[in-house]
Amino acid sequence: MSLPSSAFRLATLGLVAMAACLDDARVPSEQAARRAPGLSAMTLSTAATSGTVAGTGRHIVSFAGAVPVDFGARVHALGGTVVWVAPGSGLATVSGLSGAVATRLAAARGILTVDADAAIPLEVTQLSAPDALGNAGVASNANPAGAVRFARQWNMRAVQADAAWAHGFLGSSNVSIFMLDSGIDYLHADLLGRVDLNRSVDLLGTFLAQAVINKDTVIVPFTEADTVARYFPGRQPFTDLFFHGTHTAATVSSNAVRAAGITSGTTLVAVKVCGYINACPFSSILNGVIYAAQNGADVINMSLSGAFAKAGNGRFVGLLQKVFNFARSRGVTIVVSAGNAAANLNHNGNAYQTFCDTPAVICVAATGPTQSATATDGPFTNTDAFAYYSNFGSAIDVAAPGGNSSFGPKLPAPATRDVFVWAACSQTSLLVNCAPLPTFILGVQGTSMAAPHVTGTAALLVSTLGRHPAQIKARIEQTADHIDTNGQSLLYGHGRVNVARAVGAVP
Repeated sequence: MSLPSSAFRLATLGLVAMAACLDDARVPSEQAARRAPGLSAMTLSTAATSGTVAGTGRHIVSFAGAVPVDFGARVHALGGTVVWVAPGSGLATVSGLSGAVATRLAAARGILTVDADAAIPLEVTQLSAPDALGNAGVASNANPAGAVRFARQWNMRAVQADAAWAHGFLGSSNVSIFMLDSGIDYLHADLLGRVDLNRSVDLLGTFLAQAVINKDTVIVPFTEADTVARYFPGRQPFTDLFFHGTHTAATVSSNAVRAAGITSGTTLVAVKVCGYINACPFSSILNGVIYAAQNGADVINMSLSGAFAKAGNGRFVGLLQKVFNFARSRGVTIVVSAGNAAANLNHNGNAYQTFCDTPAVICVAATGPTQSATATDGPFTNTDAFAYYSNFGSAIDVAAPGGNSSFGPKLPAPATRDVFVWAACSQTSLLVNCAPLPTFILGVQGTSMAAPHVTGTAALLVSTLGRHPAQIKARIEQTADHIDTNGQSLLYGHGRVNVARAVGAVP
């Protein structure tokens, strides 16, 4: 199933909240929720498609020094609510303040800036139909190549993850990877026991979102936790109602029941910063990075990307740099996806590319085969071809498998031009029907799928190099396979990541 890229991408910093046919202006109808595997129940608002910046009803506060002791009282007196405060980073988020009132707060003692919040979308290019056929499988943590669907995992073989496993590099439970995404289905067979339920958290809270109701675009309060409680009682609020977070998480660490991950022993932490309506509030993302840095993250995966105009948003750039540097100072390695606009990041003009333009990250482009001789299991052609959708430019540090498509005459069956990265599919997704079995896997394309390969590699390196982001980044770059140049490529950066060489399993 192909999803139009315009439905998942916006080249400005603005809310892209896809909602539709809402019974209670928060969740899709039960009929829509059970429909699979489609997005026909979702409607992109006119404001989103036109690129209009739409706020979340929140403001991000930056302090001039220490957080004023009466900050909460000040906000309350102005009619607002403090959403979160992070004294270590000098930031907070408040809600319920109009523009004029926010200006009054900004003029108060100890306040440096008050900026209106906004949101970015998740980016996905194409999805396959979910798969749960065949042998259910058993946990293969000690031998991830034993996963039921390993034959279709060209991506793991391309980066020589299987060679790393053969030498015992499976990952340590003492290493924690914080997944800033749409949540994780922690009861999926490939993820059961891999997710730290105590540190996992939903940081979305309540924010304003655009919804289309009876063809009218309206602004409504959106609380994803309410949707979880309504449709999946008993589930933790950080369960994944989208599908994106579960897929990226299982690519990093998996029990290898259905599909293998780069590691099979590391610990995942779900940090929900994106809603199933495809909106990721900027305030939640910043809070997620801070939360991860303060709660033991070794590596952060951010398969989130988009762009916003530099003009008029200079302070957003400053906030990003402040928060990412805070995490780096705590020894956290941050891996980000390059984005799916097929854009040259060297010619961004007035656009700031989140999050590749941010210092102290590993920015990952995508690769993938141009065709498969069978529907899913190969043989695969040109495995390291640069993905047609991937952004490129000097900001790219390395590339990794993200799936790919080629274009031309239809190939004779069963060959296909569409090749995917396969990983766990969330049973609680409201967009793709992967219920009620905990064994569904899903094929997806995107730089979002590429980044977790590097995140898993970084997690393995934490065990050997320690919590040293600069050393981990250098090791990944130095050991990457050169594809089109001698490690200085606008497409591949330093090359396509090689897990086995990075950890020293192969020369």
